[in-house]
Amino acid sequence: MLSDDALGHEWDYHLGPKDPEEEEGPWGGGLGLPPPGCFPGSWYQDVGLDCKGAPEGAEARAWTVYYYGLLQSCLQQAGLPETQDRSPAPRTGCPGAEVTLCILGAPSTYLSVLLEGGLQSPGNMLLCLSPAWLAKVPAPGRPGESALLVSKAVSFHPGGLTFLDEFVPPRRATYFLAGLGLGPGRGREAAELARDLTCPTGSSAELARLLEDRLLARRLLAQQGCVPVPATLAFTYKPLGLLQGGEASPGLRLVELSGKEGQEALVREEVRAFLCSEALGDALQVAVKLSGWRWRGRQHLRLHPRADPGMVADTVLALLERLEEEEAVLVEAMCLPARLPCPGSPPPGPELAMRLCALVCRTQGDRPLLSKVVCSVGRSDRPLRHQSSLPRSLEVALAQCGLEEAAQVATVRRRVKEAAEAALAAVLALEAGLSAEQRGGRQVRTDILGVDFALTAVGRSLTPVALELNGGLCLEACGALEGLWAARRPGPAAEDGAAAPLVETMLRRSARSLVEGKRLLVVGAGGVSKKFVWEAAHDYGLKLHLVESDPNHFASQLVETFIHFDVTEHRRDEENARLLAELVRARGLQLDGCFSYWDDCLVLTALLCQELGLPCSPPAAMRLAKQKSRTQLHLLRRLGPPWPAPSLHAVPCCPLASEADVERAVHQVPLPGVMKLEFGAGAVGVRLVEDAPQCHEHFARIARDLQGEADHPGIGLGWGNSMLLMEFVEGTEHDVDVVLFGGQLLAAFVSDNGPTRLPGFTETAACMPTGLVPEQEAQLVQAAFRCCLGCGLLDGVFNVELKLTGAGPRLLEINPRMGGFYLRDWIQELYGVDLLLAAAMVACGLRPALPAHPRARGHLVGVMCLVSQHLQALRSTASREALQALHDRGLLRLNLLEEELVPGEYEEPYCSVACMGPSPAEARLRLLGLCQGLGIDGPHYPVAHFLSHFK
Repeated sequence: MLSDDALGHEWDYHLGPKDPEEEEGPWGGGLGLPPPGCFPGSWYQDVGLDCKGAPEGAEARAWTVYYYGLLQSCLQQAGLPETQDRSPAPRTGCPGAEVTLCILGAPSTYLSVLLEGGLQSPGNMLLCLSPAWLAKVPAPGRPGESALLVSKAVSFHPGGLTFLDEFVPPRRATYFLAGLGLGPGRGREAAELARDLTCPTGSSAELARLLEDRLLARRLLAQQGCVPVPATLAFTYKPLGLLQGGEASPGLRLVELSGKEGQEALVREEVRAFLCSEALGDALQVAVKLSGWRWRGRQHLRLHPRADPGMVADTVLALLERLEEEEAVLVEAMCLPARLPCPGSPPPGPELAMRLCALVCRTQGDRPLLSKVVCSVGRSDRPLRHQSSLPRSLEVALAQCGLEEAAQVATVRRRVKEAAEAALAAVLALEAGLSAEQRGGRQVRTDILGVDFALTAVGRSLTPVALELNGGLCLEACGALEGLWAARRPGPAAEDGAAAPLVETMLRRSARSLVEGKRLLVVGAGGVSKKFVWEAAHDYGLKLHLVESDPNHFASQLVETFIHFDVTEHRRDEENARLLAELVRARGLQLDGCFSYWDDCLVLTALLCQELGLPCSPPAAMRLAKQKSRTQLHLLRRLGPPWPAPSLHAVPCCPLASEADVERAVHQVPLPGVMKLEFGAGAVGVRLVEDAPQCHEHFARIARDLQGEADHPGIGLGWGNSMLLMEFVEGTEHDVDVVLFGGQLLAAFVSDNGPTRLPGFTETAACMPTGLVPEQEAQLVQAAFRCCLGCGLLDGVFNVELKLTGAGPRLLEINPRMGGFYLRDWIQELYGVDLLLAAAMVACGLRPALPAHPRARGHLVGVMCLVSQHLQALRSTASREALQALHDRGLLRLNLLEEELVPGEYEEPYCSVACMGPSPAEARLRLLGLCQGLGIDGPHYPVAHFLSHFK
C-alpha cells in the first residue's frame, strides 16, 4: 500500500530533467556537456580518441571522453584491466569477409554484451564511443541501403581484455546495435546510422518508438500475448495507426479525443466509470502518466487514491495540455504488492514490493528465450524504478520478502518466463506485419527485449503483471547483477550470462549477412534426406549452381544453373574435374565457392576446387579420409609430437581386395573384427565377424551382391566394392561433428549412439547433447580434431565416428562432410548452429560466425525406423502422414531419410523420430511412450534397450 503522504505526489522514474525537451543524455539526444569530474584518474589522457577524417566538435569530443572514462570505470569495477591503446598501429584485415559486431551506445548499458561477445567471437565485438567512428556508404546493388563501416572502436577479447583500435581499411559491420533517440544529439545520429543498413540491425528508432510506447505495448501484450497488464484507461489524441480500430482488450479502455480542449465532461465521466469498474480489482490507488516516445526515460508519475475521481480527472486534464499527436494520458491501477508469507512476526516498517526485470532474446527460428530475471525490492509506498535499488536474483528477492519454498519459487519463475517469452512473441508477430520502411530497414529485427513486471497477487496466486517494454534498461540491470560477481571467482557459471543468447543471435545473423548473394557450385544433389539444402539456400540468399548425374532430379529446378554430368565413376575423378572446370568457365559462372555434402562426390569436389582455385581441403586429404583403411593406417604411423598423437586413436586394420587378402588379414587383425566397404556409407554391408569362415563368407556375399553403383546407389560403389577388416573395439559409440577453419577448431558437437543390432551396425538410437562427463566429452572432441588434422583436413565441416573405450577414444571412420541423417537438424534445433551454413562459409573462404561455447536448449533422444522391422507400422499407425502430423504439433521431431518403403537385405534407415525434453530422462520417456503407441517398439525392436545407454 501507499502511505497517505505519497498520494498526489509526483515521482520521477529516472534522474534527470523533467522537461521532455531536455533529454537526459546524448544517446537520448542531449545538447549539454557531460557532468564534469565524473571519473577519477587519467584514462583519457594520451589516448587517441580522435578519428581521422571525421573531426568532432568540442561538445561531441567531451562526450566521447566521458564515455571512454565510463568504460574504464565499468572495467575497473568488474576487476578487469584498463583498455590498451593500439590505435597508433592500425589494424588491417579483410573488410567484408570477417564478422564485425558493432555497438554504439553507453558502455554501462551494453557491458555484459560486449564482454560476452569478446568471449564468443574474440576481437570481433566492437564498441564505438562516437558516431564519428562510423560511416555509411551506399551499397552496390542495394538501392536505398547502405553498408556501415567502422573506422575506430574498442575491441573486446577473452578475459575482459580491451583495445582501442583503428581499422585501415575500415571494417564492414555485419551486425549493428545502437542506443537510439529522436531528439537532436547522438541519439538521433545513432538512429540515422541504424536506418536502412545492409547488415542485420538489432533495433531502430522506428521500432523503439512503437515498443516503448506504453499504451501500444499494453494493447499488444494483452491482445496477442495474453500477458496480464494493469487495468488502464487511456486518453489519446490522434493515436498511432496501430491503435486505431481492432478489438477491445480486457481491462484496457481507449478513449480517442477529437482535441485537447473542451474535453472536461468526457474525461470526468470516463474516469468515474473506470474507477468504479471491476477491472481494477482490489487496487486502492491509480497512477496518472504520459505515454509516448517523448516521455520515455523521464516519466512523471502522479499517484492518487482510487476513491477521489475528481483529483484524478484534474490531473488528466492538466496533462492533456502537454499532449501531442500519437501520445496519450494513462490512468492505470497500481498493482498491490504481493503479500508474501513472513516466518514469525511481521517485519517492522512498510511492506516490501518487487519489480521484476526480464530479459528475453530472439533465438533460432524466431523463438523467444528468457535469458535472465533481475529484481528490485523496495518500500511498497514508493514506486520502484530502474537504478533505484541494487539488482538481485529472483530467488534472493523472494527470500528477502519471505518466500523461500522451492516449489513456489519455481512456479513464479515459470510464470515470469511464460509471460516474458509471450511478450517477445507478440512483438515479433507485430514486426512480421510491418513493412521494411515501418521497421526502419529490411534487416531490422528486435533481437532483445526487456519486460518490466510488478509481482502482485491475483486470487491466491503470485502473478507477474507487465508494466512496460524497454530496450537497454533491463539489459543494464542484468549486467549490473552479473557485475556484482565479477570480482569474485567463481561466480555464476558462464552459461548464466544474460547476453549469451543475444551474442549467439548476433553471430547467426552475421553469418547470414556474410553469405547472402554468394555463388556456390554444389556437386551432387543427394536424396530426400538432403531436401533441406535447397530450402535453406533460398532462405540464406545463396545462389546455387548444381552438378548432378540425374537430369530429372527435383533440385534441377531449384538452382540458378544445372549442369548434367555423370559424377558416379570415381576412378575418373581427376579427368572429370578438368572437364567440369571447363564447363564452368564456358558458362561464365563466377563462383565464390564449391562444396559437396554427398559422400560420393567429396574427392571430385576437392579436385574441382583445385582446378578453379577455390578454397577446400587438399584432394590428397580427402582421398585419405574417404578410404577407411588408409585413414587408419596413416594415423597409426603418426607417432611424433605433439602428444597425444593421432596414433593413439587409430584401430588396426587390413584392406581386402581379394580372397587372398582375407586369408592374410585374419592372421594380422585380432578377431572378432568388423568388415566394411572401403568407401561405404550408411553402415551398408558392415558386419561383425568372429572367425575366419565368417570373414570369407561375408567377403563373398558383398562381392556378389554389391558390385557397382546400380546395386545400391549413393553408398560409394562407384569407387568399387573393396573391403577392410578392422579390430572390433568395445565401448559406447559417438558422433563428433566438427567445424574447422585454417586448421582451427571452431565448434564441436557430440552425440551418443545406442547399441546396434549385432551382427549388423545400422544405427538404432541417438541422444544429444552427450551424456558423458565433460572430461570424456573433451577427449572425444580432441580425438576427432587430431584425427582430422592428422589426415590433412584443415577446412570444412566433418563428421567423425568414434568409440569411447576403457583406454580412451578409438576412431571408427572420418566422413569428410557434414553429418548425415538427423545431425544437422538436431544441432540447429538444440544449439542454433547450422552446419550447412558453416560449410557454405568455409567453401567461400569465410571464417564461420559461430559461438565459442554454444549451449543446448534441451535434450533430443531419437530412434531409427527400418522398413524391415516396421513395415506394417509405417503403413498404418506410424505412416509418413501420421508422423508428419505429430511433428507439426511439436510432439516429435521427424527426419525422413528415404522416399520409398522398400525392404532389402542391405538397408538404410527409413526415418528418425525423436522427442525433446528438458532432461534426457524426460525426452527418453516421451519417446518410449510414443514408440509404444505408434507400434515402433516391439519384441524384435526393443526401443527401451536401444535407449538404455542414455540413462
